Amino acid sequence: MRYVEPVFRPPSEAKSLLLQASIGCSNNTCTFCGSNLVKKFGIRPLEEIREDILEARALYGERVRRVFLLDSNALCMRTEDLLEILNLLYAVFPYLERIGVYACAADALEKSPEDLRKLFKAGLKIAYLGVESGDDVILKRVRKGISAEQTIEGCKRIMDSGITLSVTIILGLGGKERWRENAMETAKVINRINPPYVGALTLMVVPGTPLHKEVQEGRFQVLNPQEILQEMRLLVENLELTNCVFRSNHASNYLPLGGILPQDKEDILRVIDLALRKASRIPLRSEKHRRL
Repeated sequence: MRYVEPVFRPPSEAKSLLLQASIGCSNNTCTFCGSNLVKKFGIRPLEEIREDILEARALYGERVRRVFLLDSNALCMRTEDLLEILNLLYAVFPYLERIGVYACAADALEKSPEDLRKLFKAGLKIAYLGVESGDDVILKRVRKGISAEQTIEGCKRIMDSGITLSVTIILGLGGKERWRENAMETAKVINRINPPYVGALTLMVVPGTPLHKEVQEGRFQVLNPQEILQEMRLLVENLELTNCVFRSNHASNYLPLGGILPQDKEDILRVIDLALRKASRIPLRSEKHRRL
């Protein structure tokens, strides 16, 4: 099988068969992201993808249960091509339970509701989408290329199709200047989407990115661990979700947390408060052990 490394996948897809459908990110403009430093975006030829699927069948047998379509994000591919890939995967792997992709809200909006329903019926079961922030000022500054309102619309379109949606947000993306806005506006957007899964990552400044240059020039001030905890507390405090798995256990986070919202909300807030008041009781992940 052929891969253009490094490959990008969600932590929850660690045991999935990884199939390179697209290369890099279709957006490729975010100032904080390092993927555009190492990869040029492209769609792989369908014939190569077919060959890799058949090779995977020969290598791993028929009992593959999960597949993730690399990279960030395969949802931008033509619906007809995605349907062909999905159909072939389910044909050669009879025990296959689900296929997942990364998605951008902008690409979801490019597809009709009917297209997304077709993809769901063909076996696309989960999409991972980076909301990043709900603050339009921050989204513009980091060149996300989409507004908070468009993000909400794209996310709802995915969910309405039946595809499970897992969204990520980035603590610290507003820096010291807009940490409150990042927490409050992001909570508002997440509440309106009401997804079943939310993952909170913590900003890591990647050398060579436009954001790294802003930091070097003093135009962006990175939050320290205590300030990140204050932002996370404000975010969680303002989340009003129906039934959502909330996680901040990504390798970038200083304080791994998890629970179901709303029922575990007070417990999560208590742990954050304890970490803020008595850091020795709840040690934070050291800077050298944080990873993207």
